[in-house]
Amino acid sequence: MSTSTFQYLDRALGQLRDLGLMPEKAEEAPVVALLERISDIDEDKVLAIARTLSQASVFNEVVREQVSLMNLGERYEVITKSFNSIRDDAKSMVKQVEDGKIDTFERIGNVWMKVTRGDIASRFDTIKQTYLEVASDSADQIEREHTILNAYQDFRGAMKEAEIYALEVMRKAEDLWETEKTRLGDAMNSVNDFVGEDLAARAKLELTRDERLRDLQFAEDRYQIAKDLSDNLTVNYNTSEVVMARLMQTTSAKERVYKQSITFFGTNETVLTALSASFTGLFGLHESTQALEAMKDGVSKSLEDLADIGGKVQEAAIRAGYGPTIRAESVQKLVDSVVGFQERSTMIIAEMRVLSTKNAAEIRDAVEDGKQRLAHLVKSGNGLPPPAHAQNSGK
Repeated sequence: MSTSTFQYLDRALGQLRDLGLMPEKAEEAPVVALLERISDIDEDKVLAIARTLSQASVFNEVVREQVSLMNLGERYEVITKSFNSIRDDAKSMVKQVEDGKIDTFERIGNVWMKVTRGDIASRFDTIKQTYLEVASDSADQIEREHTILNAYQDFRGAMKEAEIYALEVMRKAEDLWETEKTRLGDAMNSVNDFVGEDLAARAKLELTRDERLRDLQFAEDRYQIAKDLSDNLTVNYNTSEVVMARLMQTTSAKERVYKQSITFFGTNETVLTALSASFTGLFGLHESTQALEAMKDGVSKSLEDLADIGGKVQEAAIRAGYGPTIRAESVQKLVDSVVGFQERSTMIIAEMRVLSTKNAAEIRDAVEDGKQRLAHLVKSGNGLPPPAHAQNSGK
């Protein structure tokens, strides 16, 4: 068999090896054992079919795995939610402005918004980064799909070659089957045409017939194997052609979307930046407006409080500055106290003078009475003699 027999298969497998997708060792497909039963019909062609089918399972598994990984996930939801959150927050900002005030709940909501969702600029950055990640993954997937589709194109050639070989093997198997039919017919005719009494000779003819019948059954079985092989290869080739055509359409559509996507981003990134700046500016304007309103409201209320409180304080100051110092009733109370004390003092002095005079008289009278009684006692001799030192001092 020429070296070009496996050119399609080798080229397809080579591309998978270049991608690092080819396993080191492939398990033998069950169909290979079945093909051994017809290998002697055309050894080279059956070998080519066996090798193609043994690698088909590997190729198909690689393709299924790679195709299953070729999806963009649901990262588009991140972009959608980010845009929605920006617009929702902007609408909330308008509602806050409409009622002319921001209550406690709204203030808490604004703080919570920044904590959970981030500011506007960071959300636009999230949109950009998410898009760039999706675009990068999409480019890698498209490249892989192209490589696999190219490998499949070569593998299709190998499968078509296998189909051609299977048809040729089936034709040879059919010829062998027809030959065995003829041989069986001849053997049957020999038995039917036998005449005579030689039973051994007849038995030999019957044995030959039975052997031809067995050969025919073997040939028919091999023909059926070859026919099943060629039929299924035909079905496989044509069916997979349609299925892979759909994959090619999908890849083409994905590539078109990718090209449109990167073109859109490349030409409209300025718009995205402008949106970020504009929405950030709106929120900044909203904050500045509310700050100004808070200043104006604070100053106005301060002026009102100054008018109320300042007037009262100033009035009290005027009253203190121009009003009386010491209250007359306080002085009157002191005067009354002084005069009252003086009046009571005069009365007390007069009373005490009388009591003092009376007390002095009473003391004088008491002492005089005592002296008189003492004198009477001494005169009568009943008094006590004076002390010795008193007598001596009297001489």
